Amino acid sequence: MRVVLGHFCSGVTVITSIDDGGPVGFTCQSFSSLSLDPPLVSFSPSRTSTTWPRIRSVGTFAINVLAAHQDALSDGFARSGADKFAGVAWKVGLVGAPLLQGAVAWAECRLWAEYDGGDHTIVAAEVLGLEANPAAAPLAFFQGRYHLINPPPGGPATAAEEFGSDERKTGSPAEWDRRSRRSRSPQPGEEVASAESQGSTQSLSKGR
Repeated sequence: MRVVLGHFCSGVTVITSIDDGGPVGFTCQSFSSLSLDPPLVSFSPSRTSTTWPRIRSVGTFAINVLAAHQDALSDGFARSGADKFAGVAWKVGLVGAPLLQGAVAWAECRLWAEYDGGDHTIVAAEVLGLEANPAAAPLAFFQGRYHLINPPPGGPATAAEEFGSDERKTGSPAEWDRRSRRSRSPQPGEEVASAESQGSTQSLSKGR
């Protein structure tokens, strides 16, 4: 199943929050948009995750969509038993969760519902705030490896440019969609360890 479904190319996210023990986070590949009205997204942490229960107890969190240069962040947040935030640049967002510097996009959320998903759980989250850096190229995961996607015309923004704006989307989902179409330039035509990033077909979505 992993070999076949590994042919589905996806982005990579890091789910972050802050509890009484400090900032927490885990790498998650199984992320998607769920609903525009109400604005909902979905992701699926593993039942063996020790990080998700801490984030669940807070109830609010950020979903950081990683950029092409952030494969080391993906690896770091996929490991357990280490200070995942050591040397990582971040700021506190709207809901009090860490926003990782240099990401492609950030969604700030609160827990909406959680459902059984076999050896994972399916989390539905209400979106309270959104930010994006259209000039950055995303980190992609395909057939057990990281891949780079060509950046938009003009090249990727610098980390300072990516993280310099505090603009967030407000208003209705329809207004978000209209703003996105106006700002977008026309375009032509779990868990992972270091060994996995070198070619196995493991999923990124387990979470620790």
